Parts: sequence; structure tokens; C-alpha cells
Amino acid sequence: MLGSRHLGFAYHVRTESEIKEIIDGLWKENHNATHVCYAWRLGWDKQLYRINDDGEPSGTAGKPIFGQIQSFDLTNVLIAVVRYYGGTKLGTGGLIDAYKTTARLAIESGVIVEKPVMDHYTLHFNYGDMPAVMKLLKELDMEKLNASFENDCMIEFLMRMEHQNRLEVFSEELNSAKLVHLGRA
Repeated sequence: MLGSRHLGFAYHVRTESEIKEIIDGLWKENHNATHVCYAWRLGWDKQLYRINDDGEPSGTAGKPIFGQIQSFDLTNVLIAVVRYYGGTKLGTGGLIDAYKTTARLAIESGVIVEKPVMDHYTLHFNYGDMPAVMKLLKELDMEKLNASFENDCMIEFLMRMEHQNRLEVFSEELNSAKLVHLGRA
């Protein structure tokens, strides 16, 4: 008789809805699997996370997977392990080791990308201030997400958090500007 098979998957994620879609997709692709256990962590401050044992004994799947996320100091990540039961009971220690090892291998087989912490903003301004705004966007290497260039203009963007003071000073110098901080990403 064959032993259980554990398949590990690592995903870059940004939202809980994205995570749900991935887990649903794993179940569809692996409909004969007995478990899809996972752990994820989101946010620059690493405060939002979940673990799921998916019917395995409590603490034997999601917790070891999350331990690997912590060991590698990752965020904006989902690690899922699909288990096909092979007829041999592994016991608590065996399950913990299998999920931990599979999670580690999934992480190690991927590419870890370090990204700076970004602040998410919208800047509202008059059309006449467009040249100054565009110059600043270029200088600070901001990532434009959305824009509207009418009489009243708006740019939504991501910017490295270390540039926050310069942006605030710039927006105060423009009479027409209204800067709104939408959070960190």
C-alpha cells in the first residue's frame, strides 16, 4: 500500500478573497484529495493571518505550515498543502513533520521577492498643477494605479513609505492639492 502524498503550493497573495479563490481552485483540481490545509499571512505589519487544519487533528497541519511562513519571515503569502491519504496513519508527530516539510519545500522551490513597504495614496489637484505633479511622480518612482485628468485631477498611486514627508510637503505647497492616505501595502 502506498503512503500519503503531500503536495505543497506557495502563492503571492494580497487579499483574503484571492486566497479563497486559490483554495477553491485547489479543491477543484484535487477533488480526490482528503485535505487541503493551509496558512497565510498578509500586510506589511504581518498582523493578519489564518491557519486551517481542514479536518486533520488540531495543530498538526496549519500550525506547522504557518511556522514555516514565520521562519522565512514572509508576508503576502499563502502556503497550501494538499494531502492524498495513502492508508497509513502518520500520528501527530508524523503529520506535523509532513506538513512542515512540505511547506518548507514549497517555499524553497519558489522565488522569494523582497518588496519595500508602500503607502497607498490619492492626490486630488487642479489641471494646471499637472507638470509639477508628474515631475514628482517620476522623481519618487511612484507606481500609478489609477488616474483621472479632468478640470479636477486625481491620481491614485503607491509610493515607498520613506518618501512620505516629501510628498506631504509637496502637497501643502500646491494650493489645490488634497492628499489622502489610504493605508499601507
